[in-house]
Amino acid sequence: MSPTNGTRIDRRFAACASEGRPALVTFVTAGDPDLETSQAILKALPSAGADVIELGMPFSDPMAEGPTIQLASQRALAAGQTMKKTLSMVRAFREGDAETPIVLMGYYNPIYAYGVDAFLRDAVEAGVDGLIVVDLPPEEDEELCLPAIRAGVNFIRLATPTTDDHRLPAVLANTSGFVYYVSITGITGTAAPDAGRVAEAVTRIKGHTRLPVAVGFGVKSAEQAREIGRNADGVVVGSAIVNAVRESLDNEGRATQRTVSAVTELVADLARGVRAARSQAAE
Repeated sequence: MSPTNGTRIDRRFAACASEGRPALVTFVTAGDPDLETSQAILKALPSAGADVIELGMPFSDPMAEGPTIQLASQRALAAGQTMKKTLSMVRAFREGDAETPIVLMGYYNPIYAYGVDAFLRDAVEAGVDGLIVVDLPPEEDEELCLPAIRAGVNFIRLATPTTDDHRLPAVLANTSGFVYYVSITGITGTAAPDAGRVAEAVTRIKGHTRLPVAVGFGVKSAEQAREIGRNADGVVVGSAIVNAVRESLDNEGRATQRTVSAVTELVADLARGVRAARSQAAE
């Protein structure tokens, strides 16, 4: 990527801003419920309205996740998903889409087991744009964050309601791409965000950085996406999409003809909400 154009993530957030709207950031778990279906979902997300894709790296002990995403990890691992297969999914996606940013999200253990240098090499080769690793604090930046930056991969950090002005500079120091603001305390998918408090938090974070601020945790509907998107640069939806996968499965937990369309219909609805965020605010 040339420095003048920035990364795919930089370009996508800039493009959404130029359209006067926030970006829709969608999360799905790689390999859920199986590799073939998951690949089809991944391929279908951009045309459904996803601007940025977070692809979850399945892990056996996802401590920050609620039951919905925990179960998705379990389904994926039971179906044989591995880190190599996750990177292969990105590589296959890139054969048909050279522009949509993909961020791998998860925990450090699978990356450590793969080997940091080998992981970063293979991730770059596959077409990964960024990483969100929820259990590596800024004090551990030498482990993965700084090597990722040197490899040309954005390292995206999470800020939370408990990240005060004293802590925020450390969180933001080596963050790139965007800042992910976790709008509620606790695990994913368990509560709804308060739009007023989110707006205040986004304003506070923007006082410390020029990076886009995307807001996630608890956004389930187009209406919530519209409300949050009035002030945020991006709206992240994860558990609701993963739940759409789960609800489409048969009694044996296998994909059905409805699985891919269940996801794309929800994403299309969320995209309509995001695209209405600023126009509604102006009314």
